[in-house]
Order: sequence, then structure tokens, then C-alpha cells
Amino acid sequence: ETMLHMMFKLGECAQKRWHRLRGFDYLAKVIEGVPFKDGIEVTEKNRDAA
Repeated sequence: ETMLHMMFKLGECAQKRWHRLRGFDYLAKVIEGVPFKDGIEVTEKNRDAA
């Protein structure tokens, strides 16, 4: 019972520092291997301009 209480308190402490992920909609593209440069998706048109 003491161990359960310690784990609960540890989880609460860690939760205070968690941040909500922004841009989770890009996660599928990142997993697929779509290239990004400075947080912007690199497309063929963008590559030619750079």
C-alpha cells in the first residue's frame, strides 16, 4: 500500500511539468518521413525556391 501511494505521488509530481503537445496533427507526417525544415513541411515547390 505504501508503494502504491509513492507511485501515485510520483505520477502527480511528474504531471505538473507535462505540456500539451501542439502540432499533433503533424505526427502522422513525421512518422511517414515527410521532411520538415524549421517546423515547415518541405515540398517540391519549396525545395526549388530554396
